[in-house]
Amino acid sequence: MHGIALLREPCFATLARNQGTKMVNSGDAFFKAFEQLICEHGFTIDRPKGTAHPRFPDLVYPINYGYINNTQSQDGEGIDVFLGDNDGAGVVGILCSIDTVKKDSEVKVLYNCTEKNIQTALKMMNNGPMRGILVRRRVKYSKHIPI
Repeated sequence: MHGIALLREPCFATLARNQGTKMVNSGDAFFKAFEQLICEHGFTIDRPKGTAHPRFPDLVYPINYGYINNTQSQDGEGIDVFLGDNDGAGVVGILCSIDTVKKDSEVKVLYNCTEKNIQTALKMMNNGPMRGILVRRRVKYSKHIPI
């Protein structure tokens, strides 16, 4: 697949920031694992915002969409990622989706997404035969403003 390969360097700052901060939510390890994959392998945006889906031309991506390099999801392709406009936010959640036509389900990572980006991706995932739910990363950092 051809696309825009993004550098991994900015995410190391996010990981470093989180390393020295006490986590209150023990479930955060799940989201940290996605950040580690992104930091180690980077990701590729193969469907930039405004691009039509290759098989469904009526579906236009309202947000940058791609995959984490060197990973594999249930469909045999890379783990999907939505890239938002909030640089430095890291992984803010995931979308769990099911497609009744393809008869599959997937996890889609929300990376550097604002609330508007999240709602845009969620709306896209609840279109046609697809349904998606949002799982937010709920972390309260001892050195940051609580959620």
